[in-house]
Order: sequence, then structure tokens, then C-alpha cells
Amino acid sequence: MTNVSGGTLRRQPAQRRSLERVERMLDECARLLDEVGYEALTTKEVARRAEVPIGTFYQFFPDKQGLVRALALRNLEAFLGRVTVRLSEVRLSEWTEMVDLAIDEFVAMKRSTPGFAVVDFGGVLASPGGPILMGTRRMLDAALENNAIVADRLRTIVVELLGAPLGPELDRVLFVAVEAADAVLKLAFRSLPDGDPELIAECKHLVRRYLSAHLPQE
Repeated sequence: MTNVSGGTLRRQPAQRRSLERVERMLDECARLLDEVGYEALTTKEVARRAEVPIGTFYQFFPDKQGLVRALALRNLEAFLGRVTVRLSEVRLSEWTEMVDLAIDEFVAMKRSTPGFAVVDFGGVLASPGGPILMGTRRMLDAALENNAIVADRLRTIVVELLGAPLGPELDRVLFVAVEAADAVLKLAFRSLPDGDPELIAECKHLVRRYLSAHLPQE
């Protein structure tokens, strides 16, 4: 069962029953995002479909945005978990090869994870592929853009698991790489519902070349 960060919930579920209720509400939120989109999503319908009293909903989530924020964080944790598992299964000749692997996992989630086409790691899309709805660029942290959070979490992986070289450029370069990948992948999924394979390939090539040009490969 996925753990939701304490920063996204009004109250942490202490019992298994409460944990299951929180997960059901997140699951139904994801399904409804696919069915009706963010603007038509209501807390009442999420609670009804999750079979919990509306009062229980508000025990854990302050509002609709809080619910979607928790879903975005769950998606991020799932993505990072998938990348970590894949890295344990393969041997890379250099750490920038992680780009293909990470993009493949992101694309797989876009194609199969409920709600992910509308809300991946924080930004709420008006439709699959973009644009991001106003007010959702900082869903995960009031001070940081969503992609800055993603870049920071990926930094932990490339440093701790792959031994990427530390340096003053690393944070900036990873943030730029995530921004670039995000933009091209949005274009890929705007072009085709399952993502334009040629644009996905271009995204991998672009980010690999960028990282190789700006960071040493030791």
C-alpha cells in the first residue's frame, strides 16, 4: 500500500481501515479524472464512489486540490519506485542511460495508470498533453515548481544509486533536463493518445545529449 506524505493530509491514517479508505479515495479520484476531468471532479462524488462518508473525506483532505495533490505525490512515488526497480535489474554503461529507462517508465504510466494522463506529478492538465491549468504549477510545494521537486528526487537516485558526479551544476542541469523532457512528452501525448513514438525517441535523444554535454561521465 502506498504511503502518502504527511504534508498532503490533514490527518495521518493510523489504522489499516483508514489507510484503505484513503487509498480508495485516491483510486476513485484517479478514475474520475479520466472520466470527467479536474474541473468537473467533486469531493462528494469521490466519497460516494469510495463508499466513505463525506465527513471522512474531510478528515483526511482539506478540499479537491488537496486530494489531487496527494494523488500527484502518490504518482511520483510510484514512478520513482518503478525507476529504482528497473535500475536494479539492468547494468548501465554510464548513468545518463537512465534517461531512456525513466522516460519508458513515465510513458508506461501515461498509458496505463488511471488519472495519470490528467495529473502526473502535480500539474493538472486541461486535457492530455497540456496545457497546465492555472494555479497547479506548485501543487507539491508552495515554494517550488512541480518539476523542481521531480528533479530533486531524481537527483537522489542518480547520486545514491548510480554514483553520478556531484557538482554545482547538477541541480540546475537536472531541473533543465526534467523541464525539457516534460515539454516534449506533453507534445508527444498531445499528438497521439498513446504518445507519438518518434517524439518520445526525440525526447530521449535530446535529454541524453544535453546531460552528456553538461555533466562529466565518470
